[in-house]
Amino acid sequence: MGIKKIILILLTLVSIYAQFSCANIGRPSGGPKDETPPRFLRSNPPLNSVNTHKRKIDLEFDENILVEKVAEKVIISPPQKEMPEIRSNGRKLHIELKDSLKDSTTYVIDFSDAIVDNNEKNPLKDFAFAFSTGAVIDTFRMSGTVLNAADLEPVTGILVGVQSNLADSTFTTLPFEKITQTDQYGKFNIKNIAQKDYRYYALKDLNRTYRFDMPNEDIAFTDKIVRPESEPTTVNDTIFNQAGEVDSVVVRNTFKFIPDDLLLLSFNEDFKNLYLEKNERKDRRKLELFFTAPMDSLPELIPLNFEDQDWAILEKSAHNDSLTYWIKDSMIFKMDTLRFEAKYLRTDSLKQLAMFTDTLQFVFRDRSVQSKKKKKDKETEEVKVELLQVKPLFGRDFEITGIATYEFNEPIVKLDAKAFHVAEKVDTLWKDIPFELEGDSVSARKLTVAAKWEPGKEYKIDIDSAQIFSLYGKWNDKSEQPFKVKQAEEYSGLFFTIQNLPDSAKAFVELLNDQDKPVRKESVINDNAEFFNVKPGTYYARLIVDFNGDGKWTTGNYEQKRQPEPVYYYSTSINLRPNWDVEQEWDITGLPLEQQKPLAITKNKPKEKVPEKNPNEKEEEEDDFYNLGNNFIMPNGGNNSSRPNTMNQGLRR
Repeated sequence: MGIKKIILILLTLVSIYAQFSCANIGRPSGGPKDETPPRFLRSNPPLNSVNTHKRKIDLEFDENILVEKVAEKVIISPPQKEMPEIRSNGRKLHIELKDSLKDSTTYVIDFSDAIVDNNEKNPLKDFAFAFSTGAVIDTFRMSGTVLNAADLEPVTGILVGVQSNLADSTFTTLPFEKITQTDQYGKFNIKNIAQKDYRYYALKDLNRTYRFDMPNEDIAFTDKIVRPESEPTTVNDTIFNQAGEVDSVVVRNTFKFIPDDLLLLSFNEDFKNLYLEKNERKDRRKLELFFTAPMDSLPELIPLNFEDQDWAILEKSAHNDSLTYWIKDSMIFKMDTLRFEAKYLRTDSLKQLAMFTDTLQFVFRDRSVQSKKKKKDKETEEVKVELLQVKPLFGRDFEITGIATYEFNEPIVKLDAKAFHVAEKVDTLWKDIPFELEGDSVSARKLTVAAKWEPGKEYKIDIDSAQIFSLYGKWNDKSEQPFKVKQAEEYSGLFFTIQNLPDSAKAFVELLNDQDKPVRKESVINDNAEFFNVKPGTYYARLIVDFNGDGKWTTGNYEQKRQPEPVYYYSTSINLRPNWDVEQEWDITGLPLEQQKPLAITKNKPKEKVPEKNPNEKEEEEDDFYNLGNNFIMPNGGNNSSRPNTMNQGLRR
């Protein structure tokens, strides 16, 4: 062999070696994406073992794993005072419990979907490891859903616990016996419990006591007592051949745990510590108080460095948590410092409202410092009159249900009603029409012009100058505000006939936008809720049973054993077209609560990628959101459920 050939062979070998030695070590590119979650193989001690007191547990899987968000997702039952140590190492998972173990107790380490494979992060869903310190291991389960009582939104990450002590006080005095946590769709599954009677609760545990002992914790409770059972059932098990094609379907006998349809409606008692958050004086003429929560009664301010009992005009927010005092007397507001004795309610150490007396000081600091030259120049300038600012809170395009309200920049103390002129355009002429002036119940800076506005008509409101006077002597300039009311044909009508409303109960219906926010509200009268002159568009609807008749949703209270006021959703969207009326029959109990809220306005809805459908298959409106999950005892953990069809809409012209 010639020297040239030897050299060529050596160069080729070096090149090949370099390519392999420099290549990245990893999973070969190409091929199908790994979508298989890790598979549990074995453990020490064994899964579901009895008579074990080991606090160090090792689990092994068929591939390298990670444990994500341990503090959020991993739940140990009975609850642990001290968080255990949980760490992954390759294919193994190491657990060390820090608390001592109770005798004759079944322990469950519920991982939810925290265990994922190292490469693609495929989660091993609903995996739990159980063992017993006694001779028997509990195997029963209960499952269901937690919804927010105010808007039927699935509640994510709230604890659900059980107590076999059926006294009402256990929820506030004893930690849960067994707990779990809701998934992103509000579903829960309490595993490995004994077959006995329980009460069940939900708790947003803020201090890790596993009981309701803080008034600002979200809770849910019910007066029902449940006992877990199992019942026989059958499931379809699909057999695939080596080519991945369906070979056959085998019907298997198995059983499932019940109840699997528990429902808890969570709420916050809306407790807020009431106290004075701040007081300030940014404007020399007014004082402002800001409280942390709504107040039923107003504070009392007693002047300390001046004598005047009627010293201010009060402007307040709707719930009295924001108060503005407009000072009447210039001799008073020219004082840089004002001191008051303030008496108001605030929350004490026992979480009760108690009268509190404080001394408040309001200091105004004038930051407009001018030089002598500027002051002298200012004295020689022509005096410019500062007028009262008048701002219409409505535009030229006026809704049929619109309100003609004006806002002023200072409190109004005097006006002449004759200064207002309201006219309707008839052909080319303006014709005066009757009207009324209405003051605002909470603000001395607002005024409403009320008249009978006709659809499609043009109007204008003229205000004469120097006829409206503020607290500080300013007067208005002349103003004119023309506007046109929209045509009736531009609107829609929506009429609900309500079925199965509780006897003698008041109720109201809210029309919602696509953000689940109310845009209109109407009372239910004789089982009907009527919405006239609605802007065309897509809406949703929510009904609130108003037991106390205050016109708003009222939360619950555990001490009083009062549930929140019931809320129901119309299960489909409603499309309103111009010049059309829509009539709907609405059976508020026609669907279970967990199936009522439309997915389009549900925030916690499925985020997984939807598999591509076979074009030959019939379209269905079912989705995984309504599956109860993990209650069938099956070889493959399968489970099926469907969502009932929604009601039809009726149209009328």
